Amino acid sequence: MNILLTGGAGYIGSTTANLLLDQGHSVTVIDNLSNGNIKNIPKKAKFLKTDIANKIKIKRLFKKNVFDIIIHFAAFIDVEESVRKPKKYISNNYLKTKKFLEICKLYNQKKIIFSSTAAVYAGNDKTSIKENSKKKPISPYAISKYECEKYFKKDSKIKYIILRYFNVAGVDFKFRSGIISKKKSTHLITKICESYLSNKTIEIYGFDYPSHDGTAIRDFIHVVDLAQAHIKAAKYLMSNNKSLVLNCGYGYGYTVKEVIDNFNKMNKKKINYSFSKRRKGDVFRVIANSSLIKKKLNWKPKYDSIKKILKSSLDWESKINKRI
Repeated sequence: MNILLTGGAGYIGSTTANLLLDQGHSVTVIDNLSNGNIKNIPKKAKFLKTDIANKIKIKRLFKKNVFDIIIHFAAFIDVEESVRKPKKYISNNYLKTKKFLEICKLYNQKKIIFSSTAAVYAGNDKTSIKENSKKKPISPYAISKYECEKYFKKDSKIKYIILRYFNVAGVDFKFRSGIISKKKSTHLITKICESYLSNKTIEIYGFDYPSHDGTAIRDFIHVVDLAQAHIKAAKYLMSNNKSLVLNCGYGYGYTVKEVIDNFNKMNKKKINYSFSKRRKGDVFRVIANSSLIKKKLNWKPKYDSIKKILKSSLDWESKINKRI
């Protein structure tokens, strides 16, 4: 396949780009590098530095290339920042996506895989979440993604697969790409690794949730399993030309404190933590029902182990610290 990745210099996009290239596909990356890092872009991929809403550059790209699939990763993802700057997130994640899709349609590029989020759900403290579970996006980040979803569903010309990510963690095992943050880290497991390496205390947001230890519960998925889900989604869309919405998670979760406890058990040095009040935009429990993606895409996760996720993350952060 000949595939275009938006946001391919980011964490998930670059991991997917590497796996696509490993499997013999052609990859073109577009990224404005506002959050992504050029070090993440595979050398074998073609790269165009541009914003997805730059009509001149995107039209020029489509005039010269015909892509089988577009995987749309490009977005701002910091939930806390979105609460402070909601217009920034609606503009970048939703309005720019609309502009980009309008250009795609002009050039008959109508097969799209879209990176969405489990944050569109209301959350559930009793059962796992299905794709048709109640939606209640709280943060502007989640709202921006949900608005994109609704736009896809309204447009009969586009065939899409919407992938709703649960908590993504871990790193490509060849350490070719990963999280290289220009701002403070937003991922829990990255924060844990950074705290370990810097001897700083990690902050846990929320100590009064109705879990056994008072901390929020999350379903963590290894980024390599998620990247493979994108490749399977691309193949499905090519073969079936049918739109789908699919959860990407393992179907079980850990509390924030359990993740820290697992990390401490793996390492001689222990990290310290402190508690703060809940953050706006956070929900208590988000666990995926992943039966549909397994059925439709024959997706079989290989790395559903919190220890593998934590170890690969720490190895990566150690590598990044040494490199920078």
